[in-house]
Amino acid sequence: MRTATITRKTAETDISVTVNLDGTGVYDNRTGVGFFDHMLDQLSRHALIDLTIAATGDLHIDDHHTVEDVGIALGQALTHALGDKRGIRRYGHFVLAMDDSQIATALDLSARPFLVWNVDFPTQKIGTFDTELVREFFQALSTHGGITLHVDRVHGINSHHIAEAAFKSVARALRMAVEPDPRMGDVLPSTKGAL
Repeated sequence: MRTATITRKTAETDISVTVNLDGTGVYDNRTGVGFFDHMLDQLSRHALIDLTIAATGDLHIDDHHTVEDVGIALGQALTHALGDKRGIRRYGHFVLAMDDSQIATALDLSARPFLVWNVDFPTQKIGTFDTELVREFFQALSTHGGITLHVDRVHGINSHHIAEAAFKSVARALRMAVEPDPRMGDVLPSTKGAL
């Protein structure tokens, strides 16, 4: 089983993340940030990655540390669960439409983290959630998951829809990338001999 559990404890947050890359999209995400939990649920369901996250953080300050540190821990869990990456597809892409919004994602599980983020929001908040934290999460996920990640907003007028489309689009691309490729067998998807 391609599974991993990562715990991260700092002066600001205490986080546990468990992933199963060969799951069915079962989730139990409890970060104390309602909108973020909803987005993590989407990530799990549409990537078909079982995901359990328990986080407590300094929410009396704001949501920033919790959201960013969950991204860090989730990226580390994905890296551990992928192991040496033999036999995976490695690359993933998905263009997702959600109502008024369309998001295009392309990613590479390259071990060379890089985020290209061309997503802007018409509002600074979704309820009480700061929209700038969407990018912070994906930056942390990309960096600590070793993911080259490009996310582009094609269009969209509703901040909730834009954010949700981004999470779902990344999820679908991630699902493609982590899946075993039946033609690869136990071969590493690289000519370098390491990823």
